[in-house]
Amino acid sequence: MNNKYPIEEPMCASQVRTAVKVPLVLSSGETVPSEIVSFTGLSDGKEHFAVKLGSPDMESPLIRLHSECVTGDVFGSARCDCGPQLNEALESLHRLGGYLLYLRQEGRGIGLYRKLEAYGLQDKGYDTYAANRELGHGDDEREYDVAADMLKALDIERVTLLSNNPDKKAQLVAAGIKVDSQVPTGVFLSESNRKYLEAKVLHSNHTINIHRAGGQEQ
Repeated sequence: MNNKYPIEEPMCASQVRTAVKVPLVLSSGETVPSEIVSFTGLSDGKEHFAVKLGSPDMESPLIRLHSECVTGDVFGSARCDCGPQLNEALESLHRLGGYLLYLRQEGRGIGLYRKLEAYGLQDKGYDTYAANRELGHGDDEREYDVAADMLKALDIERVTLLSNNPDKKAQLVAAGIKVDSQVPTGVFLSESNRKYLEAKVLHSNHTINIHRAGGQEQ
């Protein structure tokens, strides 16, 4: 064997670019400290970022992968549960310590304009997944290998995952992140998002107990 040129372990291409302290106002009204982290070398070139809250247990920090939803996160759309899930995650991460990875994957990866077109189809009776397929897209086009890159750049190799979505865990594990456990999020059911939540359970096996939440609609 030729040992003249030893094989080096590949380094993670992504690195922390900037980390800045930003006070955040939680849905409870409390203002809390946070650190927002940007990255270089992410595989898709998008401006994903992480938000560090509290004092994470770096052996297996609590992690929330949250895909961007302008309509829900910013404008409070009741057609999905994204806004309430984001608010709950920030509250939990502040209390327990951890990171929220904010992923620019609007509309399960199809973008804002196509998501709005899918809304139009949903108004005609399609569920959220059937509407995507009618537009020529997959049920869920999000990829979480970029989230694994972000975690590796933060020197995080094992996590406690805050999610109801089994695909997030499966993709993280496939990308080399050990998921020690998965913690479910709350169920934010309303008449406006009932069909959306039912479709997530039916098509992608989200662990959402809609019947249990039925008597506590928001």
